[in-house]
Amino acid sequence: MFVAKSIAADHKDLIHDVSYDFHGRRMATCSSDQSVKVWDKGDDGEWHCTASWKTHSGSVWRVTWAHPEFGQVLASCSFDRTAAVWEEIVGESNDKQRGQSHWIKRTTLVDSRTSVTDVKFAPKHMGLMLTTCSADGVVRIYEAPDVMNLSQWSLQHEISCKLSCSCISWNPSSSRAHPPMIAVGSDDSNVTYSGKVQIYEYNENTRKYAKAETLMTVTDPVHDIAFAPNLGRSFHVLAIATKDVRIFKLIPMRRESANSSGPTKFEVQVMAQFDSHNSQVWRVSWNITSTLLASSGDDGCVRLWKANYMDNWKCTGILRGDGSPVNGSGHAAALSAVGVPGAAQMVVGAASAGRKKAQLMPG
Repeated sequence: MFVAKSIAADHKDLIHDVSYDFHGRRMATCSSDQSVKVWDKGDDGEWHCTASWKTHSGSVWRVTWAHPEFGQVLASCSFDRTAAVWEEIVGESNDKQRGQSHWIKRTTLVDSRTSVTDVKFAPKHMGLMLTTCSADGVVRIYEAPDVMNLSQWSLQHEISCKLSCSCISWNPSSSRAHPPMIAVGSDDSNVTYSGKVQIYEYNENTRKYAKAETLMTVTDPVHDIAFAPNLGRSFHVLAIATKDVRIFKLIPMRRESANSSGPTKFEVQVMAQFDSHNSQVWRVSWNITSTLLASSGDDGCVRLWKANYMDNWKCTGILRGDGSPVNGSGHAAALSAVGVPGAAQMVVGAASAGRKKAQLMPG
């Protein structure tokens, strides 16, 4: 049973993203009020805002956590054309803020000439790497060569996607059989003929990312994209939020020869497609075992999807953003952010229809 619980987030404008840390005990929110807030779950189970600060000079679209192996590190991206990296510092013993934490900006990434629409850390086995995508159609991959010095980031790759980019997802697989892979979604409304999801794969020989696949059946604007945790599978599973929820299976085809240098070819299968939101879908998010997918949309609901042993996906729960029963009356706010953290089974929706609350649905 899922129960909805509200947090008075006290953002002064729309909340665009909600992100959990690795353990699901910390949460970050970002908003058009140009701020980021960090929330910690207390022993009483309540969420407490432990930090709030102005991060950018424009709407903050996304916020994301690095793996805790690299410390307490956040990245944010904004309409102001920048991405920023933040680190939490605990005050020293001779400090006025002894024992208190505060967040400091470690770097600003200024390579984009247009709005930076998404930011994601790479899987931790790749080291401390950060990816951004922009409305100018460029995906940029940065690396921190020294994880102890977060003010130094070098631009390693620029991938031109030819379409305005809205969202990115790293394939989390750490298998040596799977080269690093990024999925890029586009909400480019000027281009109607082309597939809006592109898959790029790293080539060890050329040391560059090359396009491996375009999902030509996805022609509507894509708002979010998420690879499922891999768990040793030979294939990849990708969820897409567009005018509906779609789940794709990408099966690597066997290479003709061992020294074939081109990108992997995939057999693409549609595992599921749901239009139950009856509206734009804004976020998709997996649980850590990839058995549960959460989606949120303009119908004001978070919907949970689960596959049975036959791989048939079904809706297993519906949560209304304002906490009311699904069949109840009353207008629910549109939900624009949803997150399923690894440790705690929770779903979060940020109410984006003028409400300044984050919604929590613990399992």
